[in-house]
Amino acid sequence: MTKLLAARYRAASDRPYLASALYALTVVPSRDVPTMGVDRHWRCYVSPAFVDATSVPELAAVWIHEAAHLLRDHHGRADRLPAADQRDHHRVNVAQDCEINDDLLADGLPLPAGRMEPRLFNLPTGRLFEEYVSRLPPEVRTHDCGSGAHGKPLPWELPATGGPARLGEAEAQALRRHTAEAMRAHRRSRGTLPAGWQRWADEVLEPTVDWRQALRGAVREAAAWAGGAVDYTYRRPSRRTPALRGVVLPSLRRPLPRVAVVIDTSGSMGDDDLAAALAEITGVLREVGVRGNRVTVLACDADVHAVSRVTSADQIALGGGGGTDMRVGIASALATPDRPNIVIVLTDGYTPWPDETPSCRLIAALIGANAPAPPGWVETVRVPAR
Repeated sequence: MTKLLAARYRAASDRPYLASALYALTVVPSRDVPTMGVDRHWRCYVSPAFVDATSVPELAAVWIHEAAHLLRDHHGRADRLPAADQRDHHRVNVAQDCEINDDLLADGLPLPAGRMEPRLFNLPTGRLFEEYVSRLPPEVRTHDCGSGAHGKPLPWELPATGGPARLGEAEAQALRRHTAEAMRAHRRSRGTLPAGWQRWADEVLEPTVDWRQALRGAVREAAAWAGGAVDYTYRRPSRRTPALRGVVLPSLRRPLPRVAVVIDTSGSMGDDDLAAALAEITGVLREVGVRGNRVTVLACDADVHAVSRVTSADQIALGGGGGTDMRVGIASALATPDRPNIVIVLTDGYTPWPDETPSCRLIAALIGANAPAPPGWVETVRVPAR
């Protein structure tokens, strides 16, 4: 315990802006946890064997790593992932470790061997874990950091109620804001703060709308709207039929909507940005039961070059080209035999738009902070370019 607390003191002394968060963690010795881990109640589980085998500088780095999971609200953000990603909490944990560790390594912290980093998977540094999850190998594993990371309680964690001191969500939010303010003060006085922490502090103190959440909300709401077009069918008789001898009553059905995604393939569009936006869209559509032949993807610049069924962002094939006119792609989508109820356009916004509202829901996912706005009747979500 003396060695462990000495490591925490070192971490707090070297990076005083993290001191409040580090000392808010309650230590729980456990021989069941492989190294160190945290639950979502700010309890830190520590393996005595791991402490014995690890140097104080490395233990200090691990203290900061575990506190970062909780400060960055990784468990809360994991709860907002698509259901398919949430089920694989191992990959989520690796993605979160990649988000944290490249910042800590850039800050000169000596993390122990076996750490997860974006470069190990040929991924760019400086990204959020939500961008890493879908790009990691399917069977990737790491030391489990606990429910404070991925949100799934583990056998070595204590019950949510009772036991050692724990933080509630309101206290945790106040602690995050206090830490962000300490970082901002540190940056003003010393001028140095790792880029990842700087971005986090700015987001806590001056929050912006999460484009993923906004895009998911727009797609999910549009799908609910389209699915609300109920109709009667005799394929499944009404439950009231047995009460009426000789009379078969139809039942109401709620059809699944058809969706068309028009992708701007002009030369100004970036593959990574489009892949990120399409991944969000396909994830939401899978959640609401829309997949397979109910989703059509049209590649379009000034003309439609390809019409295909795409189920994964990895299947995108972008052709660079001439001018940009998303009206052509929208018109082509609406002219298909299976007319869509929802049309989603991924574009940088430098395109003319239809003169009037089409007979469907139209959502524009605008790539880039400076993308020009479409007409007011177009539902718009802005996706910041990398």
